[in-house]
Amino acid sequence: MSSSLLTVFIPTFFFVSLTPGMCMTLSMTLGMTIGLRRTFWMMYGELVGVGLVAAASVIGVATLMLQYPTVFTVGKYLGGLYLGWLGIQLWRSRGKMSLGGDTAQATNYSPRDLAIQGFITAVANPKGWAFFIALLPPFINDQQPLFSQLSLLLSIILSIEFLCLILYASGGRTLNHSLQKSGNVRFINRIAGSLMAGVGIWLGLS
Repeated sequence: MSSSLLTVFIPTFFFVSLTPGMCMTLSMTLGMTIGLRRTFWMMYGELVGVGLVAAASVIGVATLMLQYPTVFTVGKYLGGLYLGWLGIQLWRSRGKMSLGGDTAQATNYSPRDLAIQGFITAVANPKGWAFFIALLPPFINDQQPLFSQLSLLLSIILSIEFLCLILYASGGRTLNHSLQKSGNVRFINRIAGSLMAGVGIWLGLS
């Protein structure tokens, strides 16, 4: 891939990744409720999912998925229902992710659950598939080895995505601290619950 193409790809993907979406909203929500450090587990799962979607878009696996839309649809709805249920639990100040009146962070949500949550959100996002299918192929030169080009693109994509996830999670943590100073713990849970439920509805209806 030429340097001129990279100068176009990097800012394009950065601004697209920075735009609020399902994964970024999820990162902000978790940053608000469980803190930046534990949100990294969700980020790891999300980055695996994004890498899978990006690689599949380049090598053509996405075409196979289009031939079996039922499987994709079922997974999308299940993921949406799961996130919606978590949102309701947060709104009611219940569940492992909610903040108690005298606790700074929820601690019972397992790293595995967080990673799966991030992975599902990334893989079941139809807009992510559409974006990568449209964006990545033009940057692939069929006269050069595919593996080296794909490796370079994935390293750029995952680095930018990780940076944006951290920015959103940090914003959620800052909002958490500001609201806790005024004792609005229930309000934090309701904001986070609304965002989580919104991500679930978005995922189900997309």
